[in-house]
Amino acid sequence: MPARFRRLSVFGWLIVALAAASVETHAQDLEPRAFANTPVGLNFLIGGYAYAKGTVGTDASVPLEDTEVRLNSAVLAYVRTLDLWGRSGKFDVILPYAWASGSTKLAGQPRKRDVSGLGDPRFRFSMLLYGGPALSLDEFRDFQPDVIIGTSLEVTAPLGQYDSDKLLNIGTNRWSFKPEVGISKTLGPLTLELASGVRFYTDNDNFLDGQNLQVSPIYSVQGHLIYSFTPGIWVGLDSLYYTGGRPTIDGKKGETRANARVGLTLTLPVNRYNSVKLYGSTGVYTKTGTDFDLVGIVWQFRWGGGL
Repeated sequence: MPARFRRLSVFGWLIVALAAASVETHAQDLEPRAFANTPVGLNFLIGGYAYAKGTVGTDASVPLEDTEVRLNSAVLAYVRTLDLWGRSGKFDVILPYAWASGSTKLAGQPRKRDVSGLGDPRFRFSMLLYGGPALSLDEFRDFQPDVIIGTSLEVTAPLGQYDSDKLLNIGTNRWSFKPEVGISKTLGPLTLELASGVRFYTDNDNFLDGQNLQVSPIYSVQGHLIYSFTPGIWVGLDSLYYTGGRPTIDGKKGETRANARVGLTLTLPVNRYNSVKLYGSTGVYTKTGTDFDLVGIVWQFRWGGGL
């Protein structure tokens, strides 16, 4: 076996951790109300923190045990709501920073890797195609949502921390593109949401000292059951299933992922301009990759739109 493949086998858990961190922290977020209507002309400044801890599944032929990954991540984001030909839309810029740590025992010997740095920035454009007219803040006060259909496109740029001679990195050294379509139905205080998307990846041609890493598309579907107590206070029961993402390293194929998660989201207003979101999720089925628990908090400040 070539030396580079022996190295991949020995540290295969880190490859899994890298792929899982890439997927779980930004590619497959549980995101309720992603296609909710919002008054146009608003600006949102968002800051958040999340902590994730999980175990990593590896190939049975690799003598690894007690594998664990910890991820602390922070995010700063800006969102602008738009009037797009009479339809409601949004543009998001998301800047992440993360601290990742992994540990395992290889043939009884402890191994560890720590890394931190900027993550790959994300840019997302979304538009409501049906049921979401562009409304001013005054007009929005009388808006009664029913059926809403929307679409979005997210682009991730390879600008995060990346070291080609390390397996565990914060950045991915590749572009990704995720188109998504969502639909929601509001029944009084209850809202049902369903969204489906696919994420495509370009090749990472500088993976582990110049190897070529290809990742097949990841297909996802998520559903949310949201109950609104007031316009500013709501709780959501979230679920997510995704599959795909099979890695190929210089022609050597890995395993396809298939994972399911459930979560809970709670949003609380602080005052007219600020709100707080608390969220958490856990894995309920993991075929390959990381089975982890996640908790986080987000602070949101808004201005504009005649406020």
